[in-house]
Order: sequence, then structure tokens, then C-alpha cells
Amino acid sequence: MLTKRVKSKIVGEHQKHDKDTGSAEVQTAMLSRQIDELATHLKKNPKDNHSRRGLLKMVSKRRKLLAYLQKNDASGYSKLIKKLELKK
Repeated sequence: MLTKRVKSKIVGEHQKHDKDTGSAEVQTAMLSRQIDELATHLKKNPKDNHSRRGLLKMVSKRRKLLAYLQKNDASGYSKLIKKLELKK
């Protein structure tokens, strides 16, 4: 679970303009942070299958958002991949 402070920091780093909170870049950055936190949780709690399912859903959603970005904004996609240190 991300706190308001962490969310606002992520939005500030990835927004395109002042009131941008829902662009694909911002959503991808938020999902990446949640995925990282949930992955550390699952390393400590390997039998938590309910959270594992949520993690898989988040990874799938992030993959779809990245595919959308790659299709519509290739330069923005490559910048985001480098900034978030994702493999592609």
C-alpha cells in the first residue's frame, strides 16, 4: 500500500503537466512501485497466494500500459523504461 506522500512524489516525477495524475506514464510508475513492494512481501511470505494473484494482475496491467505507450509514444516509452529500470 502506497502512502499519499509516496504517490505524490511518483506523480511529480512522471507527470507531463501540472494536473496530470492519470497518464500511462504515471500509472506505470505507480504500478512498478506497488509491484516492487508486493514482491518483497512475497519473499517474506511465500504462501500468500492471494497477494500473488494480485501481483500477477498488476504485472499484466503494467505490461498492457507499456504496450500502449510503445505503440503511441515510442520516445516516451524508452525514457520510461530507462527511468524505471525495467527490462524490455
